[in-house]
Amino acid sequence: MLVHHRRRSRSGNVLVLTAFLMVVLFGLLTFAIDMGYLQVIRSQLQTSADATALAAAWDLIDEGVMTGAADPNGAIAEAEASAGEYASLNLVGGIAPALAEDDITIGHIADPANLNMTFTNPSLFNAVQVRVRRSPQQNGDIALFFAKVLGFNRASMQAEATAMFLANTSGFTTPSSGGALEILPFALDMETWNSLMARTTGDDNFAWDPDSETVSSGTDNVLEVNLFPQDTGSPGNRGTVDIGNTNNAVPDIRRQILYGISEADLVPHGGSLEFDANGQLFLNGDTGISAGVKSQLEQIIGQPRMIPLFTAVSGNGNNATYTIEAFAGIRLVEVCLTGSSKKTKRVMIQPAEFEADGMLPPNGTAPKSYFIHTPVYLVR
Repeated sequence: MLVHHRRRSRSGNVLVLTAFLMVVLFGLLTFAIDMGYLQVIRSQLQTSADATALAAAWDLIDEGVMTGAADPNGAIAEAEASAGEYASLNLVGGIAPALAEDDITIGHIADPANLNMTFTNPSLFNAVQVRVRRSPQQNGDIALFFAKVLGFNRASMQAEATAMFLANTSGFTTPSSGGALEILPFALDMETWNSLMARTTGDDNFAWDPDSETVSSGTDNVLEVNLFPQDTGSPGNRGTVDIGNTNNAVPDIRRQILYGISEADLVPHGGSLEFDANGQLFLNGDTGISAGVKSQLEQIIGQPRMIPLFTAVSGNGNNATYTIEAFAGIRLVEVCLTGSSKKTKRVMIQPAEFEADGMLPPNGTAPKSYFIHTPVYLVR
C-alpha cells in the first residue's frame, strides 16, 4: 500500500505541474497576441504622425510673399488645419485620431543637427511637431484582448514626428540624387532684387499658370525684372558668371542653362558653392548674356531655376569678379535677344518657389536664399 500511495502522489504532481505550465503558456500566448496588436497600433500611430507632420510642414511655405501679400499667420493656420485633416486619414486601431491643440507645435528650426525650436518670428517658421495619441484623454485608450485575464484591460500609446524644410543655406553641393544644381550662370544685383521684393521696381506683364504650367501675357501680381545687362551703372552691370572653369565657353553655358551645374562644374570650387566666413562667394565674370544662348533660354521659359545675387563687381568682362551674397528662386517668362540696342533685349524673370536638393545647412542667421527651400523631410 505504501508503494501504491507514492505512485499516485507522483501522478498527481505531474498533473499539477502540467496544469501550471498550461496556465503559464496560455499567459505567454495571450501576452504575445496583445503585444503583437500593440506593435501594430504603435506602427499606425507613427505612420499617422509622420504623414501629418510632413503634410502640415508643406503648408508653411507662404507663396504670398511673391505677390507682396505675405501672411505667416495664415500659413500657420493652414498647417494646423492640414495636421488635423491628415491625422484623421490614417486610422489607428480602427479609429480616425483627432489632435488636441497641444498635439501640434509649429516653429522655426535653424539647424537640423540641433532640433531646438524657436517661436519668435512666424515668417521664419519651417517645422511642425505632431503627437498622435490613443489615451483616455485623447482618442480613447486601447482595449486589449486576452491580457484581461492577467489583469491588464487597456493600454495608452503615442507617437511623435517632426518635419521641416530648410529655407536658408550656406551654399550648395552635389544633390544626394547625383543630379545637377539648376543654377543659371547669370547674376542679378542685390539692389534690384531688394527693390523687386519691396515692389518699388518691376513690371507685371506676364502670368504663370500653375495648372497648365505655361506663361502667357497678362498679370499675376508677381512682378518681373530684366536680367539682361542694361549698363545703367547703378544698380549694377549684370552679366554671366563662370561656375566651373574660369574660361567657360558658350557650349558650357548652354549646357548649364538646360541641365544645371554638374558635379564636375563644382570641382574647381572645392566641390561646392559655399559662402565663406563673411557670407560671401566670389565668382569669375564673363562677357554677359549673348544671343548665342537665346535658344536654350527659350527652352526653359516657365521652369523654375536659381540665380546668384551679387552686391559688388570689380573689373570688366572676363576679368570681372562678382561678390555673391545670396541665391534666389526665379522663373523665366520672356526672352528677347534680337536687335542692336540693349534697351530692346530682355531676359525677364519673376520670383518663383524652387525646391532644391543639395542645399547646405545655414551657418548664420542672415538670409542667403530667397524662395529656395529643401523638400520637406522628417528629422525625428
